[in-house]
Amino acid sequence: MTTTGPARKSSLMETLLGLLRIRIKRGVNLAVRDINSSDPYVVVKMGKQKLKTRVINKDVNPEWNEDLTLSVTDPSLTVLLTVYDHDMFSKDDKMGDAEFEIKPYIEALKMHLDGLPSGTIVTTVQPCRRNCLAEESKVTWVDGKLVQDLVLRLRHVECGEVEAQLQWIDLPGSKGL
Repeated sequence: MTTTGPARKSSLMETLLGLLRIRIKRGVNLAVRDINSSDPYVVVKMGKQKLKTRVINKDVNPEWNEDLTLSVTDPSLTVLLTVYDHDMFSKDDKMGDAEFEIKPYIEALKMHLDGLPSGTIVTTVQPCRRNCLAEESKVTWVDGKLVQDLVLRLRHVECGEVEAQLQWIDLPGSKGL
């Protein structure tokens, strides 16, 4: 099959559903990787996107309260969150990871709810073997927005959890939900 002229690539705005803001709130009881503490930071990956938080020095209970924003084109992709210990002179040590689906959150967004009382729980995701939730995760209507709070138990490590929150940003001109 031959094509004449350049194949038309779909623009990002045509495939973009919107932006997912992941607030990395804090780490709880993270593993010690240095002498008596760690210098943790978080890397978030979804598809080809990769973002990271700042390093918090000498703290196994760090408070990042940092927003990382991912472009969402495929709601079936999972988000992989990995915690590392920053080392000055050697490769950074891995301090565990957690994976979670954004699908339940996207499904709740597609309900196009409006005018709910703040604090209304729209849906709940139970912890199970397929996810890394340490406790049930609620998708809640708060001040005119849907948010999902997550407490993720880190895998491949002796201890540690990361608390995060999902929030959606609609982009004018994007495909939308």
